[in-house]
Amino acid sequence: MIKFYLDVWGDYALFSRPEMKVERVSYDIITPSAARGILEAIYWHPGIKYEIDKIFVLNKIQFTNIRRNEVSQKISAQNVAKFIKSKKGELYLATSEMRTQRAAMVLKDVHYIIETRVSFFSSVGEQDNFLKIYNILERRLTKGQYYHTPYFGTREFPANFKLCENIQEVKTAYPNEVKDLGFMLYDMDYSDKENIRPMFFRAILENGIMSVKSPEVFR
Repeated sequence: MIKFYLDVWGDYALFSRPEMKVERVSYDIITPSAARGILEAIYWHPGIKYEIDKIFVLNKIQFTNIRRNEVSQKISAQNVAKFIKSKKGELYLATSEMRTQRAAMVLKDVHYIIETRVSFFSSVGEQDNFLKIYNILERRLTKGQYYHTPYFGTREFPANFKLCENIQEVKTAYPNEVKDLGFMLYDMDYSDKENIRPMFFRAILENGIMSVKSPEVFR
């Protein structure tokens, strides 16, 4: 198991609250699953697992409202399957006819440090494979390489990142403060593929740090 700190920042972010159905509203800070998504965009391997321990909030929480063009419908998986089987008809969305504008309350000027542990599964192989995987991960983190662009919640809000080296003390935006952020999405439970369920936890920001190591999870 290896621990490292990743510095991530960007102009905007949208970590959508699932209880908001039409107008999108972001959580106050990045969610653990979104933080893990950034890491998996940089380097994904079936033999490793990223576990988020802490999230440091370096900039004040700021919201802004924007309006975005979206489509009101999407192509269903059932229609895709029928098209593949029959090879008849057309499969497309007329975006000019289905375009709609929706408001979103997003975060702006976000900056976090993500404390992460990476675990290696025994299925990876021998010790040399562990070292190989770690070296690839370290190189990608150091050089800013990735498989696909990391993003803050939605792909239109890309995330910049760099590996923190020799980290000792982090100056957060909320020293000597405790903020109760309420219930936040922790992750999705994929144990039953027929019934995928969201998992939530009580998010507490203490001295600008949200600890997410082994939280009490509610389904």
